[in-house]
Amino acid sequence: MEGKGAGGDHVCFAAGFGVRGGDRGRGGDRRDPEEQEWVPVTKLGRLVKDQKITKLEEIYLESLPLKEHEIVDKILPSLKAEVISVKPVGSSFEVVVVVGDGDGHVGLGFKRSKEVATAMRGALILAKLSVVPVKRGYWGNKLGKAHTVPTKLTGIWVGATFDCLLKTHCFVSPDLCKKTRFLTSPLQECTDVESQG
Repeated sequence: MEGKGAGGDHVCFAAGFGVRGGDRGRGGDRRDPEEQEWVPVTKLGRLVKDQKITKLEEIYLESLPLKEHEIVDKILPSLKAEVISVKPVGSSFEVVVVVGDGDGHVGLGFKRSKEVATAMRGALILAKLSVVPVKRGYWGNKLGKAHTVPTKLTGIWVGATFDCLLKTHCFVSPDLCKKTRFLTSPLQECTDVESQG
């Protein structure tokens, strides 16, 4: 099925519109996503990339919204992930992923998708976005450094246990309290620096 084009050249209509073999958006940048350099989108991301914020606790102390999972990757490079469960739900799969660094930070992510790989990737990203510092203290006698969760936690499943760990910051024992020094927010400090320069 060939016809004459406007200029008398031959145009092939058999395979649809346009010239065959042209660039149809395929190919692109085929590097591994982890190898690509992270370009921060949020102000918090730029502060973390410039190493003006180096601890996750600084983010939570100021209640800053964590919207990029690369922030957690940059702050906690030793973060390890583990898939807790993969179960079919109807025509899709539900995946539960837990991340932690073994040093007082833990996160939990749930994702449902039609493909297992997509659900795992999404659950991993959500787990990184939900990483929280776990308050440590003593249970029983006070030997060594604060090494365990200072309150009694009960939970039937992973989600309930994670909710309990989130609530450990609600309880403060007097021996773990430090004198509070109120500082300006890192976002405000960097805004002041940018406005002066």
